[in-house]
Amino acid sequence: MGNIVAIVGRPNVGKSTFFNRLIGERKAIMDNESGITRDRHYGHAEWTGKFFSVIDTGGYVLNSDDVFEEAIRDQVSLAIDEANVILFMVDSRAGMTDLDKEFASVLRRTKKPIIVVANKADNTLDALSYHEFYALGFESIHAISSQNGSGTGDLLDEVVGHFQDEGVEDPYEGIPKIAILGRPNAGKSSFLNVIMGKERSIVTDQAGTTRDSINSYYNQFGKEFVFVDTAGVRKKKNVTNDVEFYSVMRAINSLESSDVCILMVDATRGVESQDINLFRLAHKNRKGIVILINKWDLVEKDGKTLQNMEKEIHQKLAPHNHVPILFISVLNKQRIYQALDKVVEVYENRSAKIATSELNALMLKEIEKYSPPAYKGKYIKIKYVTQLPTATPTIAFFCNLPQYIKEPYERYLENKLRYHFGFEGVPINIVFRKK
Repeated sequence: MGNIVAIVGRPNVGKSTFFNRLIGERKAIMDNESGITRDRHYGHAEWTGKFFSVIDTGGYVLNSDDVFEEAIRDQVSLAIDEANVILFMVDSRAGMTDLDKEFASVLRRTKKPIIVVANKADNTLDALSYHEFYALGFESIHAISSQNGSGTGDLLDEVVGHFQDEGVEDPYEGIPKIAILGRPNAGKSSFLNVIMGKERSIVTDQAGTTRDSINSYYNQFGKEFVFVDTAGVRKKKNVTNDVEFYSVMRAINSLESSDVCILMVDATRGVESQDINLFRLAHKNRKGIVILINKWDLVEKDGKTLQNMEKEIHQKLAPHNHVPILFISVLNKQRIYQALDKVVEVYENRSAKIATSELNALMLKEIEKYSPPAYKGKYIKIKYVTQLPTATPTIAFFCNLPQYIKEPYERYLENKLRYHFGFEGVPINIVFRKK
């Protein structure tokens, strides 16, 4: 495992702002994805040639009945276990609170380097008031402002000083990353075990056996992937709410760092609201998507069962009907390798580039057949189409009045793009620009 830094502290001290500063600056330089802002729970950062992962944790709260807050405390302790360096963030404007003191006593139990970060020191007065935090009993304190960045350089110099090596920028650079998503007990870990040909994940009938996202490197039959098994659910006595919370929280982490998401659905339960939420999240993050209906062997079938289920799924996911659906049985190893072929196809669709001449030849004809409706007596003319150099398909239409093109027409263009160029399983981003 590489270098890991965890940002911990009570709610509203500015952990996420600092996290976004660390990740954001690095992303701005090193990622060619355009115009997609994400809320992340972890990401990669670099300082003076040393690479590390950053974990942003929820705010630590005590004595609360809220299931989420108990789960967040667990998440914080997990982050502390995983990290090489812990940044304990406090609010220099608010001063020291009882919760800071209680949190400090939790942190004292770990032997790892702890740096107190007095955030919100946006001016000289706030910057001088951080001394009171020495009472928490930690030697190293830095006053910073995650808002304007002051003090972060010295802090990061100390952080990277604790690392044993340079770290790895991205050990899986350039290899398709596949996240396996779905409700607890849909068969995600069993699917991974069959693919990998070994017990990579513990499988039980207990929903929520998989605690962390597990990366598995797959290289067979000329295919190379990194699989992330994302159940990420801890066993709990009170499984009802915590399982849902954990599965979603961990799945989101894995989803955001993946290229293609496999959405695994239990055929005996069908597509439920949780599945639809995961689908929408993957779509919003512009990921390739393949839907696998698992446990198909357990469904009583007649001649129309498959078509009916397919139709029902499309209705639930409308208007996004470009996603491939495969009916599989992990137990009987039915259509498992077809599923892998489909994942490869969707991954390639996501990075497909279409020649501008071809786009214009086909799409301008479609626009001639059905022009954008006039708006307030003004006629909209689309003159030119091109694909932008982004990580996922973004098609730009250049026209005289881009602001007047409405969603139904955008959907018409998307349907025609899919009709001519495929893009199965991949969200298409359509933008209208002034010519």
